[in-house]
Amino acid sequence: MGRAEDRRARQRGGRRAAPRRSSGTPTTGIGDGAGSGGATGGRAAARRSARPAKAKKSGIRRLFTWKKILGTVLGVCLLGIGAFVVLYMMVDIPKGNAAAERQSNVYKYSDGTILARDGEVNRESVSLDKVPKDVQHTFVAAENKSFYHDSGVDLRGTARGLLNTLTGKGTQGGSTITQQYVKNYYLTQDQTVTRKLKELVISLKVDRSETKEEILAGYINTSYYGRGAYGIQAAAQAYYRVDAQHLSVEQGAYLAALLQAPSQYDWAVAGPNGKRLVQARWNYVLDNMVKQHWLDAGKRQAMKFPVPKDPKGAPGREGQKGYLIDLANKQLEQQLMQEQGITQSQAEAAVVDRGWTITLNIDRKKQSALEGSVKKQLTSKLDPKKRKVDANVQAGAVSVDPKTGKIVALYGGQDYFKHYISNATRRDFQPASTFKPVILAAAMDEGAKTQDGLPIDANTVYDGTSERPVVDHGSKVGFAPPNEDDVSYGNISVQSAMNKSVNSVFAQMGVDVGMEKVMATADKLGMDTKGMQAVPAQTLGSMGASPLEMAGIYATLDNHGKKVTPSIVASAENRTRKVSIADPIGGQVISREAADTVTSVLTGVVDDGTAKTSVADNPLREGQQVAGKTGTSDNNWSAWFSGYTPDLVTSVGLFGENPKTSKHTTMSGATGLIPGSGRINGGGYPAQIWAGYTFGVMGDTSKFDLDTTQGAAMQSPSQTPSTTQSPSHSPSMSPSHSPTPPSHSASPPPPSHSASPPPSHSASPPPPSHSASPPDPSSSGSVENPLNPDDQHHMHDGLPGQ
Repeated sequence: MGRAEDRRARQRGGRRAAPRRSSGTPTTGIGDGAGSGGATGGRAAARRSARPAKAKKSGIRRLFTWKKILGTVLGVCLLGIGAFVVLYMMVDIPKGNAAAERQSNVYKYSDGTILARDGEVNRESVSLDKVPKDVQHTFVAAENKSFYHDSGVDLRGTARGLLNTLTGKGTQGGSTITQQYVKNYYLTQDQTVTRKLKELVISLKVDRSETKEEILAGYINTSYYGRGAYGIQAAAQAYYRVDAQHLSVEQGAYLAALLQAPSQYDWAVAGPNGKRLVQARWNYVLDNMVKQHWLDAGKRQAMKFPVPKDPKGAPGREGQKGYLIDLANKQLEQQLMQEQGITQSQAEAAVVDRGWTITLNIDRKKQSALEGSVKKQLTSKLDPKKRKVDANVQAGAVSVDPKTGKIVALYGGQDYFKHYISNATRRDFQPASTFKPVILAAAMDEGAKTQDGLPIDANTVYDGTSERPVVDHGSKVGFAPPNEDDVSYGNISVQSAMNKSVNSVFAQMGVDVGMEKVMATADKLGMDTKGMQAVPAQTLGSMGASPLEMAGIYATLDNHGKKVTPSIVASAENRTRKVSIADPIGGQVISREAADTVTSVLTGVVDDGTAKTSVADNPLREGQQVAGKTGTSDNNWSAWFSGYTPDLVTSVGLFGENPKTSKHTTMSGATGLIPGSGRINGGGYPAQIWAGYTFGVMGDTSKFDLDTTQGAAMQSPSQTPSTTQSPSHSPSMSPSHSPTPPSHSASPPPPSHSASPPPSHSASPPPPSHSASPPDPSSSGSVENPLNPDDQHHMHDGLPGQ
């Protein structure tokens, strides 16, 4: 035996191995190695045979061994590294294109004629030495605390962004100031894998080729701050009327906070939530500066939020143009956010001055008619030089086609240059009693019942006593709202209560339905209910809402319960893309019967209620069927009329706003034409504006196609007021008589089958048909006041004075 064999034998047990024998060969006793006999070989063979046989590996285990998995991972990593190296070598830093990307947007009416060409870029770059060091730090503290010592990229954030883009989960994670600068100056806002990979490579190269100061200067000079301002110099002027070099730390922190969502955080137009968010962001920036030792903690505690100056209108946006452009931009941005999963800031940067051709749904003739009606019925009668209160009155309106969801006309205010906030979209005023139809819609859709178990419908009778405590299953809920002018109506049907806008009835109805269900219905119909409490006080419309929201709610009712989300954008395209605009008409959100019943009831408000003088008796009506609701808020801060025909929905709101402080204030006494308290009610100027516009643009008269057996529209023709009223009742005439004092005898009689009124918390069976509608005011022989019909005939509406 050779040395090799001997070595192998020792490795196997210190002895030479016995030669293998064929099966069945007997053992001879001849040893296998020196000093070894047959017994030794036999024992070795026995030990081998006693060992358990190794189990055969399954196919999956043979395929996925740890060695193969490790090898695959290493291979993929090497391929990825190799691909990145190739990409790094192939992608160069391109020429800056920020200025080239800025192109005017073109806005068109629905017929294709030009509305405006908007996009004179407001930009002025400044060197970093013109920006105070503390202000520079505000941007770093807001966006990228590690900026001064990082490599220019956030690998985890970029990887997360790539994964989200590939899986369609929306916007990317965080990115550095360098990456944002590269995106702003060298690339686009497109959310694609290719763009993100280029951003990563270019950011690494820029970080090596430029100083941190150059990168920070590029970032703050190319970012969009809202109000049409690009760069910190333009932003400093737009928000604080100072040059960048004179910005304070507090002001710089606000501008840095703006970059997250410029339009949402613009103090001039931000709602309560937007103001809360931007203040939180402002505090976050300053607190980060303290942590980075860039700001003294004592000085930080003494800092107060720097409220920006009111904005100035941009060129080309005079009159109503600015309001139309702003809403079009906002809706296009929302569409891009939904399609691409980008942030609001990214969407704004992708829309403003990016060469879009945007066609609006605005009808030129209807737009002109709406503007003309506001002027004729209201603004021509305002004279702030004679009456200071006249300067408080702001008007807003939105008109929608209920079958298509198109916004065909919009009135945002007297002039975009004079009043930057759009009264058509602002949500800081109460809709008051225009919310009552939502309560009835919830009752009908939910099949709600009274406290006594009776179904709620148009004929249900409630106790209309002013300040009657609201009851929930026998217990008082601590809410007892007075009716306007504290008028009590006794037993009154839901139809009559809607006509007269009786607060006590709808407060109880809201609790009967369940306020959670009421607010859920409001949300389904189109109201933004986020953050709203489901409390009985909301039955009086104490939340905030805009004419745009109310137009959407009433359009959904007009559209038989199919959701209408009013849209101003018909189409949008630029040289690289065409956006698919979402269909404004959605699915069924409440039943057709519920929606149609509400519509039927609201025809009674027009024919026999708070809108009778301005709408039903208007000589321009020509028999047109109309549904609608008035609203007048507490302290006369707002007054509304939201109404519709089968083909057109329009919501008109008047708002009391102090022109110097922008705080809510009364409108009472405005125009000087309303006797008595001078209160502006929803049935006055808002309803007149609505009627002057709607009856002026409508085509042939039409009737509602209603799937219901309830409400005023289902009454016999003999009960419908004549539409051929004398011109003496024209809304434009001046009053010749003082209003009649309120009387408590205007309430309808109690049900004939009941000797005593029902309990305050319950409803009774339907009253006789004659009590479903209020008595005709003209039968009293008194002369109506067309400017303030509610004062004349107790058709009370809205919140009482508190």
